[in-house]
Parts: sequence; structure tokens; C-alpha cells
Amino acid sequence: MRVRLKADGRIVEIGSDGSERPIAGDANGHDARPRVEEPDPALADRPAVSAAIVAPPVDAAYARGVRARTRLTQAEFAARIGVPIETVRNWEQGKRSPRGPARALLKVIDRAPDVAFAVLSRAHPER
Repeated sequence: MRVRLKADGRIVEIGSDGSERPIAGDANGHDARPRVEEPDPALADRPAVSAAIVAPPVDAAYARGVRARTRLTQAEFAARIGVPIETVRNWEQGKRSPRGPARALLKVIDRAPDVAFAVLSRAHPER
């Protein structure tokens, strides 16, 4: 099975003819559609806060939540996605934030963990 993460956050399965089919969800009930959060009207009168100040706790909680939903230890999760355990620890402690491909991979794992881990296991047969 080949999958693609679209720019709008959707995950689609790529057919043998190149067609794209949306993945509705996974066995854990995660929705594959993008999550859209509405701005909080109570915060409308507050001054904007730098993303650098807000991002680490949000990223840390997200990374920790994704891993927790897979029911894997930090070591198991790191091995499955092919990164050092220190990377996962740093994400979860807010010392580092997942960027670029790592952020995309976490989104795929969050929305379709079975598909993501199946694809990753085929990509690295030595694991």
C-alpha cells in the first residue's frame, strides 16, 4: 500500500493506476481528515504571542500524545520510526520540536498508525 500526505493534511492511498483514494480512518477510530481548529473568540483582544514561545509545549504534548496512542515505549517508537531515542525524548520534553518530515510523519502516525507502521516496516526490512 502506498500513501501520500496531501498539503491540506489529508492522507490518501495511491492506487496501482496512480489514482488517489481518501483513507477514512484507521482501526483506532482516528479521522484521516484534517483537523481545523476555530480561533478562540475570548483571545481576540489579547496581543499576539510569538510562535517560538508557544510552540514547544504544544509540540511536546502532541509528540507525547501520538506516541502514547500507539501504546509504544519511547525506545520502541524511536526504533519504529528510525530515529535515536534521544530525539523522541527531546520532542516529548519540549527541548526540540519535530520539523518538516518528522512533523509530517507524526501526523500520519497519529491519523493512520497501522498504515504508517506497515509502510515504515517495508521501507526498512532489516528492522
